Parts: sequence; structure tokens; C-alpha cells
Amino acid sequence: MIGEVTGIRRIRMLYLQLLYRCNFQCLHCFHGERLNHADTFTPDEAVNLIRLMRNQYGTEAVTLLGGEPFVYKDLAQVVWYAKHELGLRVEICTNGYRIERQLTRIAPHLDLLRFSLEGIGPINDHIRKAGSYQSALSALKLARELGVRTGATMTVTSLNINQVLPLARTLQDYGAHQLKLHCLRPVGNAAAHPQLLITDTTRYTRLREQLQAAELSIEVITDEDLSESGAPEVCGSIGAVQEIERIESDPRGALTMSCKAVGKDSHAFWYEKVADRIVHRPSANDELTLAVPDVFYARA
Repeated sequence: MIGEVTGIRRIRMLYLQLLYRCNFQCLHCFHGERLNHADTFTPDEAVNLIRLMRNQYGTEAVTLLGGEPFVYKDLAQVVWYAKHELGLRVEICTNGYRIERQLTRIAPHLDLLRFSLEGIGPINDHIRKAGSYQSALSALKLARELGVRTGATMTVTSLNINQVLPLARTLQDYGAHQLKLHCLRPVGNAAAHPQLLITDTTRYTRLREQLQAAELSIEVITDEDLSESGAPEVCGSIGAVQEIERIESDPRGALTMSCKAVGKDSHAFWYEKVADRIVHRPSANDELTLAVPDVFYARA
């Protein structure tokens, strides 16, 4: 259905939000009130969607997230099936809070474990949860010992932009391979905390200069909206190409192609769990009608 409507024939990665439930209430979380919703994928539904994406769109990788994926009781089952039955690369994005027992169980089947961190120590804990920084570092250390490739994501805000370089160096010391920097979108919890938004965009230029001068061994990838002039025109519009990098499913089954539309109910497509099919549900506010551009990432 996606191909018929948009011309898109290949979608490289599925971002699968298994559930809304989370053990954090981060200040910037795009889910907002939905963190309290009970919507979730059953293991069969999750596997069915992953299989459909592989068969119809050549999807080669799946990132499991939430909410917090490590509170999903059937995580190991979905990981194993995606890896060994469907042959996909399997990644998980986690807050890393007290995940050691579950991580040890699924480590042999993971291609990448990505931690969400918002800075060093107190800054991270203020944005995320008390004790979350040290817990994440403990899980990072264990992942390295288990042979799991690791990375991290950080949403750049007014509170933590000066923490990017220290965090990159810390992650480097822990053996992480990549730090991915996201631009804050004012949706969900972030909409209630406008102080997190960066209004002086020259700070992005200074950040990039610092990263370039730091000679880091860890790879740093940035959302190109983290610049004085915004993202380049190469972003284009969803539906203008035959291949895209990702599509994201929320726990209800709503499918969103642009990161800039996630959390806004701007989806034009929906995965019907019972029927195991993708349907087109256009609206005046969907990402195709509004020509929402995709997010473009590049090395810092």
C-alpha cells in the first residue's frame, strides 16, 4: 500500500515501538501523556509487522524501542525471531536502567544496543531520572564485556548542549561506536518545557566547531537541523523517492516516515494488527498532505 500511494519500494529499517509504558518520564519525551497508555504489540503482532516489512519493502533491520523496550516482557522472543527466523539486523534503543539481567540473556542476538543519554551525571538525571546516568554506564560496561556493539542518542537542548563533547568522550572511553544527536521537536513532554528549546542557533555552530576540533575516535552523527540555517534541501519530501531509510510504528500501529512527524498524529498509513496489513488513511494533517520533510543525518 505504501508503494502504491508514494512510489516508495524499499524501506531499510523499521523502528518498532513495542509499547508506550516506560519507567521514566523524561522532560523532552515526544510521547507525552501517551506514556500512560496501555497500547502495546503482542509478540505475534510485532513479528507479523516485521515479517511484512521484510517481505514487501525489503526491510533489513529493526530497531526495538518504546516506551522502554526492556520492560516489554516478551522482548527476548521478538529479538530472537527477528534475528534468526527473519535474518534482520536487530537493534534496541534503551534508557539502560537496570537492564543487566535481560541484556545478558539477549546479548548473543543483538547487533547494536543504543543508549539514550542527555549529558553527564546530574544533567542527564535531571532530564531523565535520578540514578539513570550511572545505571546506563553500568549497562554500557556490561554490553562491552558481552561483545555487544553499543552507541548512544542524545536530544540536544538548552540544558545539555554544553554536555555533548564531555558525553562523547565518556562514551568513547566505554567503547561506544557512535553518538547520534537529535534536534528537539516541541511535542509531547517537550511542549510543556519550552525552556529546553535552543533559540540562539549560533550555539549549534559553536558545537560543531568543538566537535571538529576534538579529534574524537567515536563517530558523531548530527541531525542537520542542528545548524544555524537548518537542514539542507537535500532532505526533500517523503514520497519523492523510491527508497527511504526508516519507518516508525507506534504501539497502536500508526506508521510515520519522517522523524519530524513522529508524535504528532501525522501518519498517513496504519498497520492493522488483526488483518496483518498496511492501509492508507489520508487526512488534511498527514505527513504526505503537508509534505513533511524527512530528517537528514550527517557526520559532525
